[in-house]
Amino acid sequence: MQFILNNNLKKYNQIMSKYIQFQDLILHEDEDILVINKPQDMASLDDKSNKNVLGMAKQYNPDLQLCHRLDKMTSGILLLSKKEENYRHISIQFEKRQVHKKYLALVAGTHAFKKHEVNYPLLVSTNKKVTVSQRLGKPSNTFITSLRHFKHYTLLECEPVTGRMHQIRVHLASIMLPIMGDELYGGKDMFLSEFKKNYKIGKFTDEENALNHGYLLHSHSLEFTHPGTEEIVKFEAPLNKNFEAVIKTLDKYDL
Repeated sequence: MQFILNNNLKKYNQIMSKYIQFQDLILHEDEDILVINKPQDMASLDDKSNKNVLGMAKQYNPDLQLCHRLDKMTSGILLLSKKEENYRHISIQFEKRQVHKKYLALVAGTHAFKKHEVNYPLLVSTNKKVTVSQRLGKPSNTFITSLRHFKHYTLLECEPVTGRMHQIRVHLASIMLPIMGDELYGGKDMFLSEFKKNYKIGKFTDEENALNHGYLLHSHSLEFTHPGTEEIVKFEAPLNKNFEAVIKTLDKYDL
C-alpha cells in the first residue's frame, strides 16, 4: 500500500510541475544575475521525467547559465548568470570557496550543535551514491548549528564549506542523523501518529500518509560578491510548502 501511495505522490508532483512557470520561481533579477527558489522534485539539469531548471531558464532567457546545482529533491536558492563574464566571476568564487551557503534540514531527536564541524572525506561510487572514504575521498567540510528544537526533532542549519555531491546528506548520516525522508542515506518518513496524541486515521483510507514528500533539505541562503556591482549580496528562499507544513505541524503537536 505504501508503494502505491508513493507512486501516486510521484505522479502528482510530475503533473503539478507542468504548471510551474519560471517567472513564479524568481526571487531576484537584474542585468547580471537571476536568483530563483527551485521547487522540490525538479532537476537542475536534464531530466527525462520532469521539467528541469536549465531548460525552463533557457526558454525565459537563452543567455542564462546555472552557476551551481541542487539535487532534484532539494529545494531552495539557485543562482544563474546572464553573461559569460558574470558566469566566470561567480565560478571563481565557488572555486575559491568564497560563496557562503546555508541549508535547513530536519532530523530526528533533539540535538544541541553550535558550529559543529563534520569533516569526513567523501567518495562518489559507481551507483551515484556517496560514501565516507578516509583513503579515497575528497576533503569535505560542513558546519552544523541547531536552530529549533521540538520534542522529537531538530531543525538544523548546515553550512557546507566544500560543495561535494550529496555532501550535507552524507555528513549528517555519518553522524547518525540522516535527514527525515532521505531513504538513500537511512532517513525515515515522518508520520503524525508518532507524536500526536490520540491520532486516528481518516475514514476513507487504511494507510497513513507520510508528512514529508521526499527528504526535508532546503537551500535557504546564498551570499556572494555580485559580479556587476562588486558588492556582497545575500539572498534567502522561503521553505517549500511541504517543509513549511511539516514545521507548522511540529509547532502544533510536538513542542
